[in-house]
Amino acid sequence: MAKVLMYSTGVCPYCVRAEQLLRAKGVTEIEKVRVDLDPGRRIEMMEKTGQRTVPQIYIGETHVGGYDDLAALDHEGKLDSLLAA
Repeated sequence: MAKVLMYSTGVCPYCVRAEQLLRAKGVTEIEKVRVDLDPGRRIEMMEKTGQRTVPQIYIGETHVGGYDDLAALDHEGKLDSLLAA
């Protein structure tokens, strides 16, 4: 299964929903980076993704985007193959 990295905060409902969806897909390990606890990591996230909002999700080397993007991939039937890569 591909490595999953998620930039998140402690109080983000979309981060929780993204994690729930990934777990339902069989993902057992998610590397979470709490940008609310480390402002330097928020800057890193913004430089890498061009986005300010969380979650920002990477599956392997692919930047998926946020929860809505993740859910759209799942709805299109593309999430499973990305996770399997």
